[in-house]
Amino acid sequence: MTFLTRKYPFKQSKHWLRDSIFDGVIIWAILYLLQPFGFSLYQGNKCLVAAIFGLVTSCCCALYGLAILRPLQQRVKPWRIWHEGCAILGLILFIAICNFLLFSFIFHYPITIPFFLPVLYWTVIIGIIMTALSIGIQYNRSLKDRMEALLSNTTEEQKDITITIHDTNVRGNDLSIPINSLLYIEAQKNNVSVCYLKDGKPASVEVHTTLTAVVEELKSYENIFQCHRSFVVNVNNITSARGNSNGYQLMLGTCPNSIPVSRSYVPKLKSFIA
Repeated sequence: MTFLTRKYPFKQSKHWLRDSIFDGVIIWAILYLLQPFGFSLYQGNKCLVAAIFGLVTSCCCALYGLAILRPLQQRVKPWRIWHEGCAILGLILFIAICNFLLFSFIFHYPITIPFFLPVLYWTVIIGIIMTALSIGIQYNRSLKDRMEALLSNTTEEQKDITITIHDTNVRGNDLSIPINSLLYIEAQKNNVSVCYLKDGKPASVEVHTTLTAVVEELKSYENIFQCHRSFVVNVNNITSARGNSNGYQLMLGTCPNSIPVSRSYVPKLKSFIA
């Protein structure tokens, strides 16, 4: 549920006329090329009828956007993901009703509730699925773009910063490296394994300390992120992330190892990016 209450991260398109025409062309292509819902049985000019449905769809999109969606977006601040979902679903229902009336007119079907209910049912089911997919894909794409922008800026800001990981052994040697060279730190019994870039290639060294102590030492650096009870990662060096709400696998540049993000740390990672 927290996902639905997040701020919708995309700017609304200003090209409402172009988008409306594009939606109409999609409807025309689906009807004319795929001919679903018994459309293939129609004996008249299929291209013309499909174009009429496409035109109605375009008009619905334009009217809905100008009369309903834009005023709502101006009044409701901030615009959240559930607002966008309801708005898209409302548009789908509006298009379905208008095209149902057109369908009844062209094919001489009676406009009755029993005939309309199955249309409404399938419209809602398909609409919810398409809305969820659309928002999910766009949101994840936005997170990726947001991550790339953040990492690029943070890397540039920290290029002259050096961090030190202290060895708690009496004769131990502290490890000092540029912060942008750090890839990840892994807990290993009484030590931690620090993986970093040395001459452009991944290298690792063990330091006698605990992961808790390392996190405490580096807590002032927001890009040093604990993603798992056994791993700390430098988000500046993340090149890709695969997974879902149950967990992610992070890839760090040329490092051959993937770093896990456990389920309990996923919300924190998304909050950092968003």
